[in-house]
Formats: sequence, structure tokens, C-alpha cells
Amino acid sequence: MSSYSVKVSNITPSTSEANLKDFFTFCGKITSIEHDPSSQTATIHFEKASAAKTALMLTGGTLDGSHLTVTSDTVHPDAPDNHEEHPAEDAPIEQSDKPRAGIAAEYLARGYKLSDSVLQRAIDIDNKQGISKRFMSYISTLDSSLGSRVVGPEKTISGKVQETLTGAQAKAKEVDEQKGISKLATDYYSKALAHPLGQKVLSFYTSTSKQVMDIHEEAKRIADHHKDTTGDAATKESESTPTKEAEGTKQA
Repeated sequence: MSSYSVKVSNITPSTSEANLKDFFTFCGKITSIEHDPSSQTATIHFEKASAAKTALMLTGGTLDGSHLTVTSDTVHPDAPDNHEEHPAEDAPIEQSDKPRAGIAAEYLARGYKLSDSVLQRAIDIDNKQGISKRFMSYISTLDSSLGSRVVGPEKTISGKVQETLTGAQAKAKEVDEQKGISKLATDYYSKALAHPLGQKVLSFYTSTSKQVMDIHEEAKRIADHHKDTTGDAATKESESTPTKEAEGTKQA
């Protein structure tokens, strides 16, 4: 199997191979990493050329306090957009299918530091390359399938939420309770589409016209979603774990 590689330099001595994997996994599937701590360099091998191209976008990004330099002796063009155009609703989307601006937002949401020049680079790539048909179809399918189940045939969930908010100034919680959207939304994208800002999220992922501030705003939405998700998981775990007092009562 062929792989597509980039060379990373200016790696801090404290950065481990695991740190490098965590950082570059956002670009796409990694096949292997060759890390040389003595020279503070590494070679990251990706499964797809588009993932290597995304990695090159990250030069100047910060990992463990050091500004990385990412280079390649090879030009890594995006593969022709010949993915299946109508993926199943529950089919996972690969990182390499996502817009670069969306990937940049994920980095910021997880606490990594990317300069505005890196974010602008992501926007420029999306402008030049466009959004993959597979990702566009995935978002469209989510929006319409949730809409048809919650609202009615040929309705989108993002459009209905926006319509409700505009017409009645309803709060997000009220809309959610009325329509039961949260029970049907299973991942970040579907929950985001069902949010009062669903139309804005839809535009962010399906339009190449955006600014650096738009990436920062999307990063905040992703980070808030992550907090809500981990918070809910912690609450469920707490509720399912008996307290010492309860255990004592049970034993008595």
C-alpha cells in the first residue's frame, strides 16, 4: 500500500510519538510515524494524499510550545472527487472528506494553537479545491433526514429551527423539547444542524466563502459540544456508581 509523507521539524524534545500522532490524526489516517528525537524531526506517513496536503497546511502550528515546520519533497494533490456521492446517513465521514476550515476548527476546539495565517491557508485551500461531494452529500442527508423525521417530508431540520426562532423567538431548549431533536441527533454535525444556529453551521461546512473569525466561532461550537458530551457522560457515570453511603446502606 502506498503512503504519502510529510517531514516535521522543530519538534520540542518533550514531544513524544504519541503526541505527534494525536496532533496529525486530525489530518487523516496515519499509516506510520518515524520519530527521531535526536534531530527533533519526524516523518509522518498518511494513507491518503489529501491528508498529507492538510498536514502541510499546518506548518507554523504549535505543538507542546514549539512552532512546527511541515514540508514535503512531493506535491500532494487532492484525489479526484470520485467518492460515492450519496453515503448512508450513519456512514462515518473520514477526516480527509472534511473541509480544511472544519479541520482547523477541530484543532482549535481541542486546545491546539494555530495562527491566523494557518487558518487563512485552510480557507484558501477550500476556495481552490472546493468541498468534497461526499461531505456535501453527508451534511445534506443529515439535514433532510432529520427534518423528515421531526418536521415532515421534504423539510430540513436547520430550516425548521431557523423558522421557529424567527417566527416565535423560541429558545433552543424549548424547540428541542417540542420536537425531540436531541434524541435523534447522534453526532456533532446533526446536533449542530438542530441548533438555533443550524443554518450558520450548514453554511460554514458547505460554502467556501468564510473568514478566519468564522473558524474561531465554529471551534467554540465544537468545544461547547465536547463539554456537553463529556459532562453528560460524567453525570451518567456518577448516577450509575453507588456512593459509599449507599453502599453502606446496602450492606447493612
